[in-house]
Amino acid sequence: MKQLTIHILLTTCLLTLLACSKKTETKEEQTHKRKNIVETGELAAVNNRSFVLARYGRQWYEMRVIGILEHGAIVNPGDSIIQLDPTEIKRFIIERETNLETERANLEKLRVDQDNRINELTTNIKNEKATFNLKKIELESSRFETERLRKIKELEFKQAEITLAKEEQRLELAKTINYNELKIQEIRVRQVKNEIENAYSILPALTIRSPIAGVFQIARNWRTGNLLKIGDNIYTGNNMANVPELSRMKVNTCINENDFLKIRQGQKTAVRLDALPETVFDGEISYIGKLCHLKDNNNKSRQKVFDVEVLIPKPDPRLKPGMTVSCEYLND
Repeated sequence: MKQLTIHILLTTCLLTLLACSKKTETKEEQTHKRKNIVETGELAAVNNRSFVLARYGRQWYEMRVIGILEHGAIVNPGDSIIQLDPTEIKRFIIERETNLETERANLEKLRVDQDNRINELTTNIKNEKATFNLKKIELESSRFETERLRKIKELEFKQAEITLAKEEQRLELAKTINYNELKIQEIRVRQVKNEIENAYSILPALTIRSPIAGVFQIARNWRTGNLLKIGDNIYTGNNMANVPELSRMKVNTCINENDFLKIRQGQKTAVRLDALPETVFDGEISYIGKLCHLKDNNNKSRQKVFDVEVLIPKPDPRLKPGMTVSCEYLND
């Protein structure tokens, strides 16, 4: 009887231990039990700022790098990351400032010349008015003279009247011409002044600053294939650098066309770094592509996939852009 009791107690303990072991299985083991589909992918920043060389004015489509931050450096908002050479712009400013003084002098000279011309025409009109009035008096006083003399006075009066009208027309025409010439010269002055102001406004923009916090990544020189360095010339539209924001990361991955209907947006995903395969990062599907395409450009491979983005909501310093990961789409 005693042996039977001992046997029952041992059996009970064994069953209890087995039940406890099932209850205490690790979270990772539970995850593996739910494992459905696994795809590889690459980490990327949700917010990634690219710095492309802009066109500064109409003249400067090429700039030289005279300062650049170290590749991989951590930057904060407002930090200077690239410095472009301002020499050509400063030379342009000096030339335009000299031109501005010349154009302003030409404007003042034009005003003086126009005033002198108007004064001269006004004096001519006064003289012609005096001649006109004199001929008018002579015509009125010739009414008792002979027919021939009255005819001469009428012709002289008519000539004075025509001459006076011409001088008045010349004055009005001169005013119109002066107005247009003055406007043209004022526009020239304003254009040069605007060019100087625009050039001055460009100078601060030659210091490229990061608007976000992240890691600084130097772009490659499209001509040499090497990372940009001090002394390199870059052209409008060339990418100079990137700053991915590390606080929010995502995975660019895919799903086989046969499994497309097995996932949905918002579905939980287990993300593992190839460098840390034992560590699981929680993620969820934030985007599923609408178009199906070949997985790679190798024509021999006929596998077709849909693009998928997996958001990792919690930041982690171990997650860096470009790292290779695997995404395990979990069933609820």
